[in-house]
Amino acid sequence: MQTIGLIGGMSWESSAHYYRLINQGVRDRLGDSHSAKSVMVSVDFAEIDRLQHDGDWAALGAAMAEAAQATARAGADFLILCTNTMHKLAPEIEAAVDIPLLHIVDPAAAAIRARGMTRVGLIGTAFTMEQDFYRARIERAGGERAGGERAGVEVIVPEPGDRRVVHDIIYRELVRGIIDDASRTAYRDVIARLIARGAEGIVLGCTEIMLLIGQGDSAVPLFDTTTLHASAAVDRALGGVAS
Repeated sequence: MQTIGLIGGMSWESSAHYYRLINQGVRDRLGDSHSAKSVMVSVDFAEIDRLQHDGDWAALGAAMAEAAQATARAGADFLILCTNTMHKLAPEIEAAVDIPLLHIVDPAAAAIRARGMTRVGLIGTAFTMEQDFYRARIERAGGERAGGERAGVEVIVPEPGDRRVVHDIIYRELVRGIIDDASRTAYRDVIARLIARGAEGIVLGCTEIMLLIGQGDSAVPLFDTTTLHASAAVDRALGGVAS
């Protein structure tokens, strides 16, 4: 079994679920009292939040590189970054260490591709919805159809007012562990409007969103990046380990 390195704390609410999902996944695969071999470096999210909203991505890149190096020194065989937004800095993390980073978009893109979808909605922080680093990776992962034709995936995001609602609920509530029924209703409405625009599935592109909504809140499949990422980490950690 390989040792999973987790860069967490963004927020710790979702990082705690990562830890639970990964250990449950190992136990389900191996049985008995097995659990995951892992190390975690957890940051202070208040500092990350401030730098994000100040637009100081250089400082954030340095912080993520430092966390990655600390995780590698602690014995990790590969890294997972327990947040969607900070994957904007995946290149800085990969350049800082000699161990691989399991990117959060890739398991989601594989699940979308397996469903044969061509248009999906994306909800997350404003950074994730409005910048290209996330959407472009999903779209590039479309693969090819029979005959070599490019199988593109179009990613659509909510309209500006809905993007503000989604972002504010994440930062004012979900990262603080606040779960509000009115916010759940607001997210359902945002999802419904994406479906009305042709979304065949919805990517939950923030690791805290799974704390608020589930499949029962959507008429189309949800791609929960937290769960998909944790499952992919288990697969990689166990590799050739017999179940």
